Amino acid sequence: MLLLDEMIEYNKKFVENKEYEKYRTSKLPNKKLVVVSCMDTRLTELLPKAMNLRNGDAKILKTAGAVVSHPFGSIMRSIIVAIYELNAHEVCVVGHHDCGMVHINPDETTRKMISRGISEQTISTLDYAGINLNDWLRGFDSVAENVRQSVGVIRRHPLIPQEIPVHGLVIDPETGELDVIENGYTGSITS
Repeated sequence: MLLLDEMIEYNKKFVENKEYEKYRTSKLPNKKLVVVSCMDTRLTELLPKAMNLRNGDAKILKTAGAVVSHPFGSIMRSIIVAIYELNAHEVCVVGHHDCGMVHINPDETTRKMISRGISEQTISTLDYAGINLNDWLRGFDSVAENVRQSVGVIRRHPLIPQEIPVHGLVIDPETGELDVIENGYTGSITS
């Protein structure tokens, strides 16, 4: 059975059995929190449990490496919407140990694109248009430093109110242990 067919078949039973009822909540985050985390599959259930977050407690944004790289990209837009339209009062960036973005090789990723049918002409056209794939795909060397940089992008954003605490954490994807890298209440680096 194809994955989509499997999901739809399961969904029909899910709706039929009213399993959705235990997940009902408001669109506003109960804990008034926005979490930016990595898309790593190990964090799907572990991260909310380790942070004591239930369905409806937080707006959770997922991106490769928990990177907030552009002050006017979609992650920042989502944070700003959560603050102004959805009553979020705090932001937390959560990176994790053993992140796949550490030491990612943009050249190797580009080779994989070409091997899967993306033409070298397309790659060249992007470069000609000013999109440097090596910069765009580049990872980072330190998870903690990446968290600090992402926290800094959010804190320095001209549309983020000064009173919004922006925290930086690193989670262990095996145990769920959280290390505080940046304390948004004090603005201090703690690790």
